[in-house]
Amino acid sequence: MKKNPFSSAIATTRATFRDPMVAISAVGIILLLFLFVVWPLLEVVKQSVIGPDGTASLTAYFKIITTRQNYQAFVNTMQLAIIVSILATIIGFLFAYCTSHLAIHGKKAFSLMAMLPMVSPPFSVAMSIIMLFGARGLISYTILGMRDANIYGFMGLVFTQTISYFPIAYLLLAGMLQSIDPSIEDAARDLGSSKWRTFRTVTVPLVRPGIANAFLLVFIKSVADFANPMAIGGNYITLATQIYLQAIGSYDIQGGAAVAVVLLDIAIILFIISKYWLEKKSYVTITGKATQARVLIRDRSIVWPVAGFCFLVTAIVFLIYILIPIASFIKVWGMNYSLTLDHYRYAFDVGGRAIKDTTMLAIIATPIAGLLGMVIAFLVVRKKFIGRGFINFSSLLSIAVPGTVIGIGYILTFNTPPLQLTGTAAILIAAFVVRALPIGIRAGVSSLEQIDPAIEEAAADLGSSATKVFRTITLPLIRNAFFGGLVYAFIRSMTSISAVIFLVSANYSLLTILTLDQVEDSRYGVASAFSTILILIVYAAILIINLMLRQMGSKNSTVNHP
Repeated sequence: MKKNPFSSAIATTRATFRDPMVAISAVGIILLLFLFVVWPLLEVVKQSVIGPDGTASLTAYFKIITTRQNYQAFVNTMQLAIIVSILATIIGFLFAYCTSHLAIHGKKAFSLMAMLPMVSPPFSVAMSIIMLFGARGLISYTILGMRDANIYGFMGLVFTQTISYFPIAYLLLAGMLQSIDPSIEDAARDLGSSKWRTFRTVTVPLVRPGIANAFLLVFIKSVADFANPMAIGGNYITLATQIYLQAIGSYDIQGGAAVAVVLLDIAIILFIISKYWLEKKSYVTITGKATQARVLIRDRSIVWPVAGFCFLVTAIVFLIYILIPIASFIKVWGMNYSLTLDHYRYAFDVGGRAIKDTTMLAIIATPIAGLLGMVIAFLVVRKKFIGRGFINFSSLLSIAVPGTVIGIGYILTFNTPPLQLTGTAAILIAAFVVRALPIGIRAGVSSLEQIDPAIEEAAADLGSSATKVFRTITLPLIRNAFFGGLVYAFIRSMTSISAVIFLVSANYSLLTILTLDQVEDSRYGVASAFSTILILIVYAAILIINLMLRQMGSKNSTVNHP
């Protein structure tokens, strides 16, 4: 007799839920994810089809097609995302290939460069580019003497997003290229294939899924980007900024929600393609340890152009980011380059509250996101029960959902009783946790999959409860992933802007929003001071978390980024 899958699932769930703490944790996490991830998104969809008179209406969607501004925002977003994704993926691939296949010195600079966008405010690149190439830019105005330089708009956004997001492609592709068994490429060369033909017919096809995944991840980041279009977009409106302009600027909540749904659909479709299709496709064959180490390419005709390009881009990235602390000491950028501490005095005087509020909220959100991520990873990898698929999908969904969509969803969901959280610290902390959660979960899942379940099963056989097994066995074994999740959660909370710009109130002030206000007012010295303070706080947190990790007995481990 054929076994009923549903009955089997119920039986498995009952067996899993015999431990009350597992049952409470699973049910509690399902409720939390529905409340803070799924429900706000459903509210956005609901609001998009409700007219001002409270009746169902598709007017807002027709306006997206018929209103020139909305239609242009859609076209602009797609155009920008496609171009940026192509450029960022190509540059990221060249960096990854340079790291894994070329014999050069100074490769560590690439890893440091890849970390800079993580620890900096999301509009740092835009701010630096304005200071270099804007109307009063150091290069455009002071050095070249251009009087009508205009970096705002499409070209400025392409440059800014490409520099900001190509490290994502680099980090993803570097691991894949390094994991290729060198004997596969060696076999092609032994059969007489040239280096170029081996690269074209062997290396590239092996990492084709990674290339496609990198393209999609950059695409998602580009369409969801809010800070850079606000800072340097000028009249080039994108969907993310249009949501804010309609919902906050024009008080058209239905119109803003409809645009948010369009942006949400794009992001979720790309996320599903990336996670459930591309991640299943892998042509990289790892057969154990290779018989010999990879023979790195030393041919100057290959090394010099590729490595030269990569080091040139690295130098540009470092110049862009080092400009931020330098500008914080310049009196009036573009006019008076004398040194001053006035910007820091102003930053601590006027922005002291924002520094305190941002840091405290991030400190509260960080352990919540870190621990919740490990618990979810434990449940997804080690336990089988009805609802596990919902936990897995919805917990990772927020990595694809644009921050502006989360922000407008929270306003619609938590603005009225029984859960009236608008204006409180709770809604900001919830936004921080939801945005930071997916990376911690991924790190936890990766670590758990490398640990033999027999270790935990042995403790359970000796009478330990699932809670005790998780606390005394599992968590210590995945502490590197746990602390990596903490680092990312703190960084993401400190640098968040797209979601929280909808949620800030007179009760709390956030550093990123205050900094963006200074950029829009062309007060680059103060904005640079705020950014420098934020970066120093983030690095201090990374140092503290690394010290904590060493104190727990992992002296050779450090956490830079997950």
